[in-house]
Amino acid sequence: METIRIKLVRSPIGRVENHKKTVKALGFKKVGQVIEKKDTPQIRGMIQSIDFMVEVLD
Repeated sequence: METIRIKLVRSPIGRVENHKKTVKALGFKKVGQVIEKKDTPQIRGMIQSIDFMVEVLD
């Protein structure tokens, strides 16, 4: 299955609780961290909900 690389570019501090939980559920620990996940509709939806905080890498 294809994977997707995601980078956390903004801090979850001061955000809505749902956004904080989404960041944690994706597996981010710190700003600037890059993670690789399977490219599924569920992951795409999580990315879409916090799109102002993350960056999708090629």
